Amino acid sequence: MRSGDATLGVIGLGYVGLPLAVEAARSGINVLGLDVDPQVVDGVNRGRSHIQDLAGETVARLARNGLLAATTDMSRLRDCDAVAICVPTPLSKTRDPDISHVLAATEAVGEALAEGQLVVLESTTYPGTTREVVLPILARSGLEVGRDFFLCFSPERVDPGNEDWKTGNTPKVIGGVTPACTEVGTAFYSRFVERMVPVSSAEAAELTKILENAFRAVNIGLVNEMALIADRLGLNIWEVIGAASTKPFGFMKFTPGPGLGGHCLPVDPHYLSWKMRKMDYRTRLIDMASEINAEMPTFVAGKVREALNGVGKPVKGSRILLLGVAYKKDVGDVRESPALDILEHLERDGADVLYHDPHVPEWGTRDGRTLTTSSLTGELLRGIDAAVIVTDHSCFDAARILSLSPVVVDARNATASVQEVDRTARPQRWIVKG
Repeated sequence: MRSGDATLGVIGLGYVGLPLAVEAARSGINVLGLDVDPQVVDGVNRGRSHIQDLAGETVARLARNGLLAATTDMSRLRDCDAVAICVPTPLSKTRDPDISHVLAATEAVGEALAEGQLVVLESTTYPGTTREVVLPILARSGLEVGRDFFLCFSPERVDPGNEDWKTGNTPKVIGGVTPACTEVGTAFYSRFVERMVPVSSAEAAELTKILENAFRAVNIGLVNEMALIADRLGLNIWEVIGAASTKPFGFMKFTPGPGLGGHCLPVDPHYLSWKMRKMDYRTRLIDMASEINAEMPTFVAGKVREALNGVGKPVKGSRILLLGVAYKKDVGDVRESPALDILEHLERDGADVLYHDPHVPEWGTRDGRTLTTSSLTGELLRGIDAAVIVTDHSCFDAARILSLSPVVVDARNATASVQEVDRTARPQRWIVKG
């Protein structure tokens, strides 16, 4: 098939699926996006983007040219030569994998499976999912994998807010259930991805994704523990990290923070832990890192209490402003954001908590409330009892925040470059003013 003759179906038009659909459509492949949300489908067909990193004009141009369309009708999967499954894989309340979206998408593909189709799972999951869960559903069709249809796992590698690495230029790992599957999958994705990285099996590709995110989670856990240690010793952890970073070999810089957030790091390692528990093996290092990272919001809330105590104020009744509630700098994504845990800790202590985040106009809490961002006026900063920098958005004026706020707790070292403005004798630590 030439690019213009091929049709790619993308199930799930979220932060992974829509950029994938757009990249394929740019190359001349006809793309049909499928989503259960009618508003998402309608938006794409009208040329609108609900993804921060994806320009609306790009979606509009592709939709106008007939290269990109969307539907809620899963039966139209029959029209597709290739299908990419890009649905969420969250954790259940018991922190076990929830692959219900993958199962639903696979069932839909299975009902429409046609000879010659390529099916690729992109949703992050535990090793074995593609072969042990997806394949049996597709095999009900009577078609033989590797001959009549082709099945692969190719993990998404999306970094929200990254201006340099996008879907097209990020190397893409792929592993098939059979060698023929890998070959077909690699050939198809090569049409719109610059570099493909084939591996020996779907399981190898699945574990590759988990390794990438476990690597970051474990190293962040290490530096967060060092931050806790440095605090006990009365040392400046960012000074220590800066000094260690001068070593030109054998050291990779990670920085502490208020906890892990986002769609991958707080979730993906648990998929591997769950899988290995089923095989009577405990992922000790991964589990310990998760525990440490999960403790950081409690630590930050404790620093707020300490800062308020330093000026003779109890947390109860204090007005506290959270600066940034997105999980990451310069994005509007609040999934698994540590800000939510910090909010709950402070509210349990009786604080009146409000927030400012220009990327998050509204913020839903676990108890069903919807909070609205406050305007960062001088009156607001002077009127609060404490400001907590949870996310270091580029638009934040650290000097202004320091000069106007009576108490500042900086969980991101965002104030490090600011000249000393009313600081205590402990500069560039968690409590920078109090």
